[in-house]
Order: sequence, then C-alpha cells, then structure tokens
Amino acid sequence: MRKLNPRNLTAALAVAVSFGLPAAAQDASGPILFTNVNVFDGVNEALIENANVVVTDNLITAVSTEPLAIAGGTVIDGGGRTLMPGLIDCHWHSMAANFNGNAFALGEGKLNLVAADGAEKTLMRGFTTIRDMGGNVFDLKSVIDEGMYVGPRMYAAGSMISQTSGHADFRQTIDIPQSYSRDLTPQERMGSVAIADGKAQVLQRVRENLMRGAAFIKLMGGGGVASPSDPLDVSQYTVEEIAAAVEVAQNWGTYVTVHSYTGKAIQNAIRGGVRNVEHGQMIDEETAKLMKETDTSVCMQPFYNDEDAIPLEPGSFAAQKYQLLISGTDTAFALAKKYDLLFGFGTDTQGSQALAARQGAQLAKLTRYFEPWEVLKIATSQNYEILKRSGPRDPYPGDNGVVREGAYADLLLVDGNPLENIDLIADPDKNFVIIMKDGVIYKNTIE
Repeated sequence: MRKLNPRNLTAALAVAVSFGLPAAAQDASGPILFTNVNVFDGVNEALIENANVVVTDNLITAVSTEPLAIAGGTVIDGGGRTLMPGLIDCHWHSMAANFNGNAFALGEGKLNLVAADGAEKTLMRGFTTIRDMGGNVFDLKSVIDEGMYVGPRMYAAGSMISQTSGHADFRQTIDIPQSYSRDLTPQERMGSVAIADGKAQVLQRVRENLMRGAAFIKLMGGGGVASPSDPLDVSQYTVEEIAAAVEVAQNWGTYVTVHSYTGKAIQNAIRGGVRNVEHGQMIDEETAKLMKETDTSVCMQPFYNDEDAIPLEPGSFAAQKYQLLISGTDTAFALAKKYDLLFGFGTDTQGSQALAARQGAQLAKLTRYFEPWEVLKIATSQNYEILKRSGPRDPYPGDNGVVREGAYADLLLVDGNPLENIDLIADPDKNFVIIMKDGVIYKNTIE
C-alpha cells in the first residue's frame, strides 16, 4: 500500500516512481493547468470543447474556453481527451467487496488489510468517492483522509442496524433463543452489524454509529438475499422503531436510509420518516408515486441473471430470493425514470474480487435505460445530490461530482469520449490516463 501525504511534493514524486511515470506529471507543488480538453461537467449533455481547466491546491479554480496561464506548477496537454468528474459509487462495501468469500468470517485485522488494498484499487478504477453501506470503516477512512493510504473519499454508515431475524442477523436458528442481555456476536463486536430490537436498542445503536463518525444511518428495512432467515417480501422494523432512528439522525442533521426491495417495506419506511432507499428492485406504481411525493431517493443496482450474477447454490433459499429480486429490475428502473425519482447508482459488490474489478462495467450497463451522458451524470452529480443529504455530517463539505469553479478537484482524463462510447469506463486501466482526487494525481500515463 503506497503511503503519501497528498499535499506533499516528495510523496507525489514517490507515487510517480511507484507507477513508473514521469515525475513532472506528478508535481503537485503548484497549480495544474489542463489544456486542450473536452469537458463533461457532470450535469449537461454538451461537452465544453477545447477547454482549459486550472486546479489550485484541491479545488478547480478556472474552467474556460479562453487560453489560461499559470505561474509555475504543471501544464498537462489533454490532447483532445475528455475531462470529467471522478465517479461515485453510491452503494459500496469497502469491507466486503474485495474479498473472495464471506467477509463476515474474517478477523478484524485481515478485514482492514484487505479493505485497505481494495480501497486503492477502487480509486484506480476512477471511483474517487464511495458511499460505504455497512461496516466499521472509520479507521480506514481516517488513514485515507490523513494521506497515509490511498483510496476514495468515504461517506460511512457504520454498523448495519438490523432487527432479530433481519437482513444483518446471520445467526443460525440453533443460536436462539437468547437472553435479552445476550452476548454480542463477533460481527457486532467488530462493528460490522448491530442487532437491535425495540425503540431503546435502536436509539442506542444509531447514537453509537454517529459517535463513531457516521455520515448517515443504514437500517435493514426488508428481506435480503444473503441473510439466512428472512424471506424477501417481509418488512422489517416497526414504524415506531424506524421513526426513532430517523429522529436521532435528524437531531444530528443527517438521514436514515433503508435496505428495502419491496413496495411494502419501502412504504413502511416512509411512514417512519425515511426519505432514502437502497435497492428498490421490486417497487410498484403506488410506491413510486409515494416516493416522488415525499422526495424519497433510491440508489439502485443493475442486478440481472448475467455474468455478474451472485454465485449461489441452485435451488437454495438465497438463490430463490435472488431470482425473485432480479425479476423486478427492469420495472423498477422504468418506474424510477417515469416518476423522475432522485436516482443513484451503486454496485453493492460483496465477496468477489473479480466482480469488484467490474465496477465501471456495471455502471456501463445503465445504458439499457439511459443515454451515456445520463449514465455519467447519475454516477457523478446525481449521486452527489444523495451524498449531500448528510448535511452538517458531510465529511467533505463543498461541491463535488462536477467540473466547475470552486468544486473539489476529483477528476478523470479519459482517452476517448465516454459520451459516445460508454464502454470506455469499463476498462479504466487502459482508458483513464489521469486519475486525480483532491487535487492530487494518483495516475498519469500520458507520454
């Protein structure tokens, strides 16, 4: 794992050496001027052609079609390539995505080491920001933010909060019944999950996550594929329990999101005050209307029975649930479009290094429903709209997901035009010639 201080030139040169790249390309001691680039600004379909972009420290300080000059620093000729915002994955699992198998079986030490290695790989795929949807990632986030390790910005939920028999309860039936003052499971002790029943327990677990530094809270609001006990169609948590979590989150200026696939579970969560949903592949027309009326966002994944399908034992309980889930994917995307819901993209990758490497390829699948520029907008400025719901708990207050003056300098230089060929983002090793986060160049393969 490469170690650097993002504001330190010596470290930047070390990164250049480790990549075998020209040291001058990594010189972050002054402003950086990108010339001769076509800019996708993260919002509009039309590119800003023949543009020049200045980065000073960690911010974009100028975007212009007029010639620009800088005093000192570095000039990078983009050669007519496309400059765009760094990608955002709105549903990522840092602790589970880069391990083959069940990450819940790992000890805390290995879990963090694998996650740190995976965080660097995530950034090198062009995902400069992720929304972490469950796990004790706070130490990992800290060492990345401090510049000790390489990785994306992280908006962390902390422990996944679940009722008994809910989607984050991985105990077997032989483990119950347990006393009300039961011992915590190993996963609970590590902060991966939190099993909470009743208003008092929910309040405590939400407050503990916020105490650790959570940017938002995640509740398991409905059945899931991987959990051993819950059918997919069940609602989880009572309205009172959900409302308790929402009240605490709102007291801290942030929000609660729920894992829910079905209309029944989502409507239950909305009654409890939730305005953010993960997945939603089995929503119906009534639920989509309610989500629009209540300004409830949804972060969805392109789950299909394809090469990226979760490998499950044929005929197993989990496989049956997965087949039921993917049967609603096309309808859910259509309803999200029809009702113009605030829609985000996330991969929800877990337990497969090979699938984690296809992060960009999964994003490209959204052209099944959207034009390429819309796909890129979803994974940049639109995803950032959801992240901003953290309010004062936002760990990176500012503007992101866009190329404009004053925004964070999280940028990709793409060899080609992804608005014409979206598959360019599926091969970041080849096509992302520059990857910048917070004004620091982590990759530069321009000759």
